[in-house]
Amino acid sequence: MTSEPKHTGDLRFSDLNLDKRLLDAISKIGFEYCTPIQAETLPWTLACEDLIGQAQTGTGKTAAFLITAIQSLLETPIDEKERFASEPRVLALAPTRELAMQIAKDAEQLCHYTGHNVVTVVGGMNYDKQREQLQNEIVDILVATPGRLIDFLGSQDVFLDQLDILILDEADRMLDMGFIPDVKRIIRKCTPKDERQTLLFSATFNQDVLNLASMWTRNAEFVEIEPEQKTAERVEQTVFLVSDNEKLPVLVNYLKRPEVEKAIVFANRRDQCRDLEEDLKNQGVKVALMSGEIAQNKRLKTLDQFKKGQIQVLVATDVAGRGIHVNGVTHVFNYNLPDNAEDYVHRIGRTGRAGKTGVSVSFAGEEDAFALPEIEKYISQKLKTAVPDENLTAAMDNPPITRKRGGRRPQGNSGRGPRPRRH
Repeated sequence: MTSEPKHTGDLRFSDLNLDKRLLDAISKIGFEYCTPIQAETLPWTLACEDLIGQAQTGTGKTAAFLITAIQSLLETPIDEKERFASEPRVLALAPTRELAMQIAKDAEQLCHYTGHNVVTVVGGMNYDKQREQLQNEIVDILVATPGRLIDFLGSQDVFLDQLDILILDEADRMLDMGFIPDVKRIIRKCTPKDERQTLLFSATFNQDVLNLASMWTRNAEFVEIEPEQKTAERVEQTVFLVSDNEKLPVLVNYLKRPEVEKAIVFANRRDQCRDLEEDLKNQGVKVALMSGEIAQNKRLKTLDQFKKGQIQVLVATDVAGRGIHVNGVTHVFNYNLPDNAEDYVHRIGRTGRAGKTGVSVSFAGEEDAFALPEIEKYISQKLKTAVPDENLTAAMDNPPITRKRGGRRPQGNSGRGPRPRRH
């Protein structure tokens, strides 16, 4: 199971009246105390209440909703003679294949002593094998991405009318990545909301997410967990004060430094990301684009190439960037400072992971310098500012691309997305 932050409270899992088989699995993984999100949510969710949780990745929310689901299955067993294949009792929807597979892996560890069957249904993996599992196995927990699940619903290889618990993870990402029409189709096939428990998690909540949450949940409890550590202690943060036309040469020259092994460059808008990817390619950088408009299978292939070092730089929007969980990212560049201070924390959290140190370099130009005070207030520290030295402002190998105002037409279409989160 993914490593979890140290607890700050004193609620032990053994205080929660969990089934011994589940407790033994939790103990085997090495967990004793609840993380803040677990301590806040489990008393509600174990009492079968609907819940909307705001929590960042890495806070222990996956274990929180899986423990709830498995305890519910243990408390209300159904005789196998009365069960049919293709009818899961728990559905966890996630926006990406990687996240769905991580949830399934965690679920299998927690079901170590309980005997519950976890089945994963995601795009880009063996379709026939997944179909065979759905048709022939009693499925307790189904973990799915929306696109592939809709395929199996359409072919009537899976039915969701016997569902006890619906879990929607990363609702904000599903919204931003264009998955909501798919999620709505899936939820229409589920047990009515008055007859199921719904758990919805999201790192951020805007009005759109809250509207969906109110539509899909019933008198839900709302729990918000502030990130304990707002910025990574292991990330060295610098802000370069630059004019807008200096940003590209400074970035290109910095990327040539030998210590920049894997880098993510964030820009605020999709059109800026597209232009930036083109600019960097023009300068000979091994670069790829990660944004919601890129088809899911291409995003997964790109991530794989990035992990293997075949691509040095990813250019990403905030939404796509939150799905990049790759160890060994040495540098994060903020080509623009984000409008939202919380996004700054998400961005720099892509580096300095797994005990390594990382470097974050932000460009504050004429338009985005105003965002600095809000970011400094949010992270409770003053950021180091500097003017780039001459070797960083040196002319680039190739002349920069000139563009007419109005930008280029977006390329490609968002593919069908992965897993949902509900509420």
